[in-house]
This record gives sequence, C-alpha cells and structure tokens, in this order.
Amino acid sequence: MAQWSDPRVTGTQSSLAGTRAGDVAVDAGLRSHMLKVYNYMASGVLLTGIVAMLFAQTELARNLMVNPSLMSWVIILSPLVVVMAMSFGQGKFSAATLQAMFWGFAVLMGLSLARIFMMFTGESIAQTFFATSAAFAGLSLWAYTTKKDISGWGSFLVMGMVGLIVASIVNIFLGSDTLGWVISCAGVLIF
Repeated sequence: MAQWSDPRVTGTQSSLAGTRAGDVAVDAGLRSHMLKVYNYMASGVLLTGIVAMLFAQTELARNLMVNPSLMSWVIILSPLVVVMAMSFGQGKFSAATLQAMFWGFAVLMGLSLARIFMMFTGESIAQTFFATSAAFAGLSLWAYTTKKDISGWGSFLVMGMVGLIVASIVNIFLGSDTLGWVISCAGVLIF
C-alpha cells in the first residue's frame, strides 16, 4: 500500500514521503484520475441504461428476447466477447481503440440487459439501481477517504460469495421472500 500520506511514516522509511507539497501534488493527481475514472464509468452506465430502456420498447427486442434464438444468444454474449478482447488486447490496442471498445461494450450491454426492462417494473429497476448506486458511492467514498488496504478481505469475500450461492440454492426450494431480500442486500455489499 502506498504510504505517501501516512503521518506515521518518516522521511527515512519511505522514498515517497517527502515535502508536504509533494503529497499535495500526488493527492491532486490521484483525485483528478479518480474523477476521470468515475465520469467514464457513470457515462457508460448511463448509456447502457438508456440503450436497454429504448431497445426494450421495440418489437425486435420482444421477438428476440421472449423467444430465444441464435441472435438473442449473440446479443447476450457479445459483451463478454468485447471484454475478453479488451483484456487480451490491452497492451496491443491504442487508447482510442480501447475507449471505442468501452463505448461499444456499454451499448452491447444495454442490448443484452433490455430483457430486464421487459420483465420488471420501472419502479423495481429504479429501486435496485439507486440502492446499488448508494452502496457503491458509500463504499467508494469510505475507501478513498480512509486509504485502507483491503486486499486481505479477498478470501473473506470469496467465502461470502460461496455462502450467497448456497443460500440462493436453498432459497429456490424454500421460496422465502425475506431470505431473498437478505441475499440481495448481502450480495450488494459483498460484490
């Protein structure tokens, strides 16, 4: 973990701990970078949502998503192909190509998520979106302001994910709405 802003670190303990002006410059650069990342992600999520909502209102979407066909599977799996291409080609593609692929991914993800707008009410989608957004914003703000190293949480969170899967399978047979709600809340926090 970077210790550039840790007041317990002396100048001899870290090569990054220097003048206070250096810390401020690093903090400003980090803040600028994080703002840019969050702006891209928020724009991508917004584009995905708009595409999903608009595509769900078309007759083509109803035909493709209600009656599964080869084309519906292509639409559903295409975001995965783009993510794999971006991952494997990260060092080979230019920044402009990767950015175009990101926007393409957002559109394809919107097409593949259009079925959600056909299956659920707008109110339930909005509740889920705002609950997840609030959890993400709160946890992100907490992580940014505390600057804690949470890499040790990995094994605990994987165990939590396994517990969620087991609880979900059990709830298939129980059909408990309360357990389903608890699983949903725990899933938001774990992921």
